[in-house]
Amino acid sequence: MDNIILDPPPPAAKPLTHYNLNFHGQGGKYFGIVIINWLLTAITLGLYYPWAKARKLQYLYGVTDLNESRFSFHGTGAEMFKGFIKAILIFAIVFAGFFLFLWLRMPFIGILFFYGGFLSLIPLAIHGSYRYRMSRTTWRGIRFGYRGNRGELYKKFFKWIFFTIITFGIYGAWLAMNLRNYVLGNVRFGNLEFKYKGVGGDFFWLNIKGYFLSIITLGIYIFWWYKELFDYYVNNLSIHDGDRVIHFNSTARGGQIFGLLIVNLLILIFTLGLGYAWIVTRTMNYILTHIELSGDINLDQLSQTETPYTDATGEDVGDLLDFGFVI
Repeated sequence: MDNIILDPPPPAAKPLTHYNLNFHGQGGKYFGIVIINWLLTAITLGLYYPWAKARKLQYLYGVTDLNESRFSFHGTGAEMFKGFIKAILIFAIVFAGFFLFLWLRMPFIGILFFYGGFLSLIPLAIHGSYRYRMSRTTWRGIRFGYRGNRGELYKKFFKWIFFTIITFGIYGAWLAMNLRNYVLGNVRFGNLEFKYKGVGGDFFWLNIKGYFLSIITLGIYIFWWYKELFDYYVNNLSIHDGDRVIHFNSTARGGQIFGLLIVNLLILIFTLGLGYAWIVTRTMNYILTHIELSGDINLDQLSQTETPYTDATGEDVGDLLDFGFVI
């Protein structure tokens, strides 16, 4: 009888673990922090701002947990103040160069210097803020980190900016995804690596559809456009440890986002801005409770691989540019 060779059974699927991400912030408590920050910042003519930001971040990180273990932000006002002073000096140089060229009656060169200077600050802000913010964030004592290279980011950023200019802005969708892929791909969580796989073409058509449908529906579709953007940002993010993965998944709904933003607007209007704290906590709670994480990585086996970094210059440059955090 001929020998019968049977194919080996397929490997058993790895059991998935579901990770719980929660936000416990309360508008009343956050309001107390915000109002004191506003008063002290006003009294000190803005000098208290770095300490105000540190207090806000310490609270918001401290009321966020993963698997019932809270995150911690270890950045300090003193660190941010040093960065704040450096950031102001950098801006002063840009403005001084601009006015110098105007004084020399070279306005065209002055304008190029001014806009080129501000454009060159964007990679500095992104790189510096990620390097600082990540290294000052921990979970169960395990530090986050950012391993991007500033010189490499500058080269890539200006290449993407050049393509965006010569395509009259069309390449902007690829710029956004390339930037997100690079920055988030260099984030570390102990020995774990973040990865992002957004595609410029997909992001371009998602925004084209959202733009035209919002016009056709007299703005109603904009909330579902926001929902699709949120889905795209979240669903393309993952965390890796070799062949083990944690996937992110959005459970947001367009109608829910509509309700969230409308109520936020009403709070802002009827409290004359004093309801800002409740807007922040409501929004953070919605975002974090509508992100599901599942995978096969054992978070109890994380190891410390990152080192602290205390230069907050990039963080403060980003604030002065009003340039939001990519993630």
